[in-house]
Amino acid sequence: MARELDALVCVYGKPACIVSDNGTEFTSRAILRWAGDNDVAWHYIDPGKPQQNGFIESFNGSLRDELLNEEIFDTLDDARRKLALWRYD
Repeated sequence: MARELDALVCVYGKPACIVSDNGTEFTSRAILRWAGDNDVAWHYIDPGKPQQNGFIESFNGSLRDELLNEEIFDTLDDARRKLALWRYD
């Protein structure tokens, strides 16, 4: 996850703050170290309160309804291609 964040910072610039749920990919020492090393504030939503991060919850719902529930992915490359096409529909 930290490598992906580095790539995103290169493309979009460094955010002032990242808001996330308490998933294991966002609570690891590596992520907390990345945030500290890059001077990025990290805010965790309260457990069981997805409305605190409504934008991403809405995005995840749309992604699930419009792509994940409708497509069968043969390979990882196939999934990446279909996701890239979906983002720009």
